[in-house]
Amino acid sequence: MGETRAALLGPADVRELARRLGVRPTKTLGQNFVIDANTVRRIVRTAALTPDDVVIEVGPGLGSLTLALLPEARRVVAVEVDAALAAALPATVEARAPDLAGRLEVVHADAMTLTRVPGPEPTALVANLPYNVAVPVVLHLLATLPSLRTALVMVQAEVADRMVAAPGGKIYGVPSVKLAWFGEARRAGAVGRAVFWPAPNVDSGLVAFTRRDPPPTTATRAEVFAVVDAAFAQRRKTLRAALAGWAGSATAAEDALRAAGVDPRLRGEGLDVAAFARIAEYGPSRRGDHLPTP
Repeated sequence: MGETRAALLGPADVRELARRLGVRPTKTLGQNFVIDANTVRRIVRTAALTPDDVVIEVGPGLGSLTLALLPEARRVVAVEVDAALAAALPATVEARAPDLAGRLEVVHADAMTLTRVPGPEPTALVANLPYNVAVPVVLHLLATLPSLRTALVMVQAEVADRMVAAPGGKIYGVPSVKLAWFGEARRAGAVGRAVFWPAPNVDSGLVAFTRRDPPPTTATRAEVFAVVDAAFAQRRKTLRAALAGWAGSATAAEDALRAAGVDPRLRGEGLDVAAFARIAEYGPSRRGDHLPTP
């Protein structure tokens, strides 16, 4: 694909579209519209889509990224929570890329409540995500749509760093571990403030993701994530203390940790996702299967 191009939106186009629709970007929805065509070209190029990909785009807004995605994919499913923007997007695509309009499906919905999308199963997530919900949206979609194999998302730079952090650092935490359950995330570039309208007060970053199988474990994802949440809820405490509530007592937490081969004196930031999965196998609901009876 790529043989048919779309007329991308520039700064004047974005502002005129917003004026015509009576749209004012809101902090509540985390709306910062991309006004630089080179940036959306770069995002699509970095996403490395194939002609067979079905892309899900969360928060298409006025269509800046949507127009760049359409020539490169078989189908784009744009999920937009704002009713006015969702209603206007098909007309924008029809006006600026009429030969590609048939590839677009607009879904007026909150991505956090999405359980399926119409048509073929999506294979790639490409989106400029609102800063305030970026991590929950990515984790929800990866859990809900197992057909997603890759992702390229633009998020706040600080959030991007947390998403890709490795064990051992201060920024390693819940987003890092939970995303690692689904696959491999890496930094894919920086994005300045001037490419947005309105310009945010922080820089942005690109995060690329490739799905991998979770670590081998008999624990469920929910059980593993419960351990992760508990470990980082009190991240300054040792795992023995931080997991006391999860296990039922500090002694029970130590028993589970030692059974999993984890030093109870460590903190959560020192463990990778496989270690959290091992701990989950010795949780309260499984204790009778693994641990000796006192």
